[in-house]
Amino acid sequence: MSAWTDRILQEFPADLSRFWIACDPDDLLLDERILHGLRERGFEVLPFEDSVAFRTEYEERYRAAWDRGEEGASKALVLQLRGNDLNVLPWDYVRMGRKVGLSLAELFPRLSYGVVRQIDTEHHEALFLAHNKHATQDLGEGATKDFILTHIFRISPYLISGPEDFWPEVLQLHYRGTELPPLLANHVSTVLKETPLGELPIAKLLSSKSYAVRTVQDAWGGFLLQYGIQSDGSSDDGPAGELREATVPFEHPDVRVIVDTMFFEGALQPIETKGSRADLPDWIKVGLADDPNAMANLVSEGVKRIATELPAIDSPHREWVELARGLGEVVSRFNNLKADMAGPMQQQVRELQLDADERLKDWLLQHFADLPSLPAAKGPVMVHHVPRYLALRRSAGEDRIALLVFDGLAMDQWPQIRQHLAGRVPGFTVDEGGCFAWLPTLTSVSRQALFSGLKPRDFHTSIETTAQEPALWSRFWQENGLGKHQIVYRKGLKRAEQLTELDEAVSKPATKVVGLVIDMVDEIVHGAMLGKRGIAGQIDAWCESGFVEKLVLLLAEHGYHIYLTADHGNVDAEGIGRLSQGVISELRGERVRTYRSEALAASVPADIDAFRFDSPGLPDDFLPLYAHIRGAFVPKGEQIVAHGGISVEEVIVPFVKMHLPRTTP
Repeated sequence: MSAWTDRILQEFPADLSRFWIACDPDDLLLDERILHGLRERGFEVLPFEDSVAFRTEYEERYRAAWDRGEEGASKALVLQLRGNDLNVLPWDYVRMGRKVGLSLAELFPRLSYGVVRQIDTEHHEALFLAHNKHATQDLGEGATKDFILTHIFRISPYLISGPEDFWPEVLQLHYRGTELPPLLANHVSTVLKETPLGELPIAKLLSSKSYAVRTVQDAWGGFLLQYGIQSDGSSDDGPAGELREATVPFEHPDVRVIVDTMFFEGALQPIETKGSRADLPDWIKVGLADDPNAMANLVSEGVKRIATELPAIDSPHREWVELARGLGEVVSRFNNLKADMAGPMQQQVRELQLDADERLKDWLLQHFADLPSLPAAKGPVMVHHVPRYLALRRSAGEDRIALLVFDGLAMDQWPQIRQHLAGRVPGFTVDEGGCFAWLPTLTSVSRQALFSGLKPRDFHTSIETTAQEPALWSRFWQENGLGKHQIVYRKGLKRAEQLTELDEAVSKPATKVVGLVIDMVDEIVHGAMLGKRGIAGQIDAWCESGFVEKLVLLLAEHGYHIYLTADHGNVDAEGIGRLSQGVISELRGERVRTYRSEALAASVPADIDAFRFDSPGLPDDFLPLYAHIRGAFVPKGEQIVAHGGISVEEVIVPFVKMHLPRTTP
């Protein structure tokens, strides 16, 4: 355990109290490492966000058991209060609870609190060590910014004087999977204002990975012109157009090695060209789509790289999201290869998928319970965080919001949608991320959580149906200040002719939030006969119908900020044998069976390769049994595409914000 984690956990000695109140204005307890450490000690952390909801859970799952002399859901409960004002709590809590105060100001006394609070929680541990070792005196705001840039982000703006210094820093920063907080990015921009780099939007390049990647992607086309290679069908539109005259030094060794990796892992896309020379360096060929072997090489090299970077059992959830995105890009490319190229590497891809799935399963068994309580301010960690995050975005000025839920869209199928939109919608860009579906990854469980903002335990009466989704979506937004007439929900969307009726609803001036279920991918999956490679071709054909770009453009025209996600993904699976007992949550739940009693759940034949995982957040009488890794409860050897289980492609789904010229960034 780290010094940072130990410092927080020392505030919670075991056996002193069953009920704690933590005044935590900086959400220090909602760090997954801290949550996991507390849980290992028998403490459960429950944020105090709604008085009624908190009291219900506290009374039913903790206090009632304690009054009976039982342990209850955990040995001790920590009420996490985001602030210091105990007056907002019921008097009986304040009387009973043992109080603890936590603050970044106290933990980093030599640094400026206003700067430190802008740093993401993933950097707290490194900053704590650097502070204790190197901060020998009190530092003001400017000195604190320089301290954090040097010790955490490894950037010294005073040593940057030109493109050869700047672009390696930008690419290395984003390749490490991080972005500068706007406060620090603006500081770097101010320092570099009088240098030759001063005309660049430095702050945006450092604080937005999507913007930086789009800039490099566009600059790649300009770089190829030096070799007499012209891109085919490139657009001059889009937010990166302002940088077309800027030069990214692609031939610089520090830039070239990262750009090469970005092509392999899918962050950068090879471009179509109007012909190229045979004598090009191999590292340039990686970024060209007209080489018949280029895509196959990208898949093969991508598999090798990802296989060496799989997250460990103690990795943070962000590493799993990044793994899922990288693997999704590789699998998407593989599924779109011609059969003669895909065949030789099929085993290589499958071994990576199996290894990743096995590791994710082990990780989830230890860490899934930490995920529901993580903060959603910078992006949803789980699908039930999505409404809360969107409500925060509305508070930040995004007056009209549209949520597109592509039912069943796996991370490896999202690149097809993205590529299609990029080719059909000038200036289209995205901020890409991901979040975790609820387990089991069934529509009635995870999609209801997505639209309601609730854990499945909180909609236990409808957990086997999606009929309550419109009411749950409406209730969430009404609780967040909107009127019923300002809320739209539609499902079953898949065809362009349905957009006329939708236009009538979303164009009304009163409408503020729109929740849409696009179910074509799930429909394709449930009828799949040729596995996920066959599904890839069907998704491409559906995209060619024009529905997706017409939907996106319709929403953009009416001023909506557009977000896309999915309730779960899907996976190639093989039959391990049928089960005759148990109650299935939905018709095509071949990857999981759910039971209403322990007796039924325990009656599974010993020769069935399956396992139990009663994940926190489910109703007490909703007991899932999962087929192991890529197995399915269908006749042995039968090949299907399904969902419901625990695999990277089912559990981690896209969460994307779209940017179009007609929307406000």
